[in-house]
Amino acid sequence: MSYLVNNLKTVPTGLSKVLYLNWALLLLITAVASYGFLMLFSVAGGDVDPWASAQAKRFGVGFVAMLIIAFVPIWFWRNVAAVFYLIALALLFGVEFFGEINMGAQRWIDLGFMRLQPSELMKIALVMVLAAYYDWLEPGKVSHPLWVLVPLLIISVPMLLVLKQPDLGTALLLGLGGVILMFLAGVNLIYFGVVIVAAAGLISVVIFSRGTTWQLLKDYQYRRIDTFLDPASDPLGAGYHITQSKIALGSGGWNGRGFMQGTQSRLNFLPENQTDFIFTTLAEELGFVGGLTLMGLYALIIAFCVASAITNRDRFGSLLTLGIAATFFLFFAVNMSMVMGMAPVVGVPLPLVSYGGTAMIVLLIAFGMVQSAHVHKPR
Repeated sequence: MSYLVNNLKTVPTGLSKVLYLNWALLLLITAVASYGFLMLFSVAGGDVDPWASAQAKRFGVGFVAMLIIAFVPIWFWRNVAAVFYLIALALLFGVEFFGEINMGAQRWIDLGFMRLQPSELMKIALVMVLAAYYDWLEPGKVSHPLWVLVPLLIISVPMLLVLKQPDLGTALLLGLGGVILMFLAGVNLIYFGVVIVAAAGLISVVIFSRGTTWQLLKDYQYRRIDTFLDPASDPLGAGYHITQSKIALGSGGWNGRGFMQGTQSRLNFLPENQTDFIFTTLAEELGFVGGLTLMGLYALIIAFCVASAITNRDRFGSLLTLGIAATFFLFFAVNMSMVMGMAPVVGVPLPLVSYGGTAMIVLLIAFGMVQSAHVHKPR
């Protein structure tokens, strides 16, 4: 009996950590990324440049980083969570002074070798610091008003900074991701009822502020909401992109038009078909079957993360894994809902598939922490 107890308390060391990697999760991540390489090759007209080759290189760098992070003990990530959050917060403040402006938004910092989007870092930093907070906090204090206020402040500050860029989609993802982690940590449901009522009130204020001197959203953001509610109201203007997206989705049918045979993407009817609307191109060319296959891969990634978290008796590792899984889910759920006309267009990329350096590398770093929690969980 004593041998079994001691064995359960051990964690792998040295090269034995390779055996404890979640290999199924690694294969699923690679499969989804490969889907992305194919679609980026397609939207470039059958050329690896400018998107597929760059994306593959970033995936390679991120994959190596993921493996390195996986071998670092999970307690290290717990200890640096607050520092990582403060660095991400400082970078968000830095965007205000040194950020590049592109298409009316100030979201990036040019580092020379790459353009960094600090809001992507914050998605992971927020999960880390909240998981560390609830690991530190005694279970009996989780629902105490004072200790509920702390995570709300941790969530609100980066949300406001991202909203100012402006980036409504990422701000909403930060808020939703943070609230979900609070729920997973065991915060009393009464607080979530209050949040729902407050959110309804905020939505009302946002609507009534339109056209006033204290208008809360940008004009283009209101137009996106109008388009979501009634795309046909301006089919050649604000509703054009979502209308074309629906046409492409429908024309794919069951089996699709064929790889590199999509007319909507080939003839440039779709905007940003290498980033926000890449799922539309995929569905047009590979059909319902291709889209459902990608969704199945995403679902399996979530399932493996949840299974790892449930079997992990380390509270930080479990909450971190569930928080990253929730953030990953929000990524693809919002993107797919957006291109299907089920949600306003908010500029959220399709994870591991859409073209983008920061989003790809940060997501792989996050999965490296999931692997770290899995490898170093007590056995």
